[in-house]
Amino acid sequence: MSTREHSGEAAYKVLARELRQAILQRRYVDGTRLPTEAELADEYEVSRQTVRRAFHDLVAEGMVYRVPGRGTFAAPRDGQYLRQFGSIEDLMGLSLDTQLEVLRPLRRKVDIDAASRLRLDSDVVHTVVFRRTHEGDSFCHTTVHLHPAAAAALGDVPELGEAGAVSDATIIGLLDTRLPVPIAEAEQSITAASADQTLADALGCGIGDPLLRVDRIYLTTDQQPVELAINHFLPEQYSYRVKLRRSTH
Repeated sequence: MSTREHSGEAAYKVLARELRQAILQRRYVDGTRLPTEAELADEYEVSRQTVRRAFHDLVAEGMVYRVPGRGTFAAPRDGQYLRQFGSIEDLMGLSLDTQLEVLRPLRRKVDIDAASRLRLDSDVVHTVVFRRTHEGDSFCHTTVHLHPAAAAALGDVPELGEAGAVSDATIIGLLDTRLPVPIAEAEQSITAASADQTLADALGCGIGDPLLRVDRIYLTTDQQPVELAINHFLPEQYSYRVKLRRSTH
């Protein structure tokens, strides 16, 4: 296996993503030792320095820990769902270890605010509501509003039209394989919120309990908004982590 085919992306990032996916898919369970630097360098055809850089990122994310003289081990999971999101690919990667359960199937509706945020000429959007689970525990309630063209592209996905249907897909992952122009970026805002009756029922929390609200508007390479996702996360079940770097300019 080689990381060279991923042109334009640093080899250590490719390797870190491969190892992260392996951990999330439970190929390395809590406390299991990962392959050595030499083994990974040989398998992925990279330098040991590249492997060390990948391990450094995974340590910073809390995915692994290192023991001098013994190796690198998968970190224990404490019940929280922890992922680092630094790219659209990371968001699509939710399908690796979570499932969505459709609460309200994809339907056409009038929503003035959502239509405005999607820059539509009319007030009509297509909306699907679901919750996302990890190992059986609900940690997120999501309302997705779609551009009509995006909704049409998902017309052949039967689980989105049935309440109670379960899937390991992500909406952006489905769209990315169906839209003529790929999704390139997301505009994100994060605020605090409190659970109303609907959110409390879906997430198993109390009315008024604090939640983390994360709104994302996904845009294609031609800057067309195609999806507005409004997410409410349980803070005790979900940890959001990003890495900030100083500008080089």
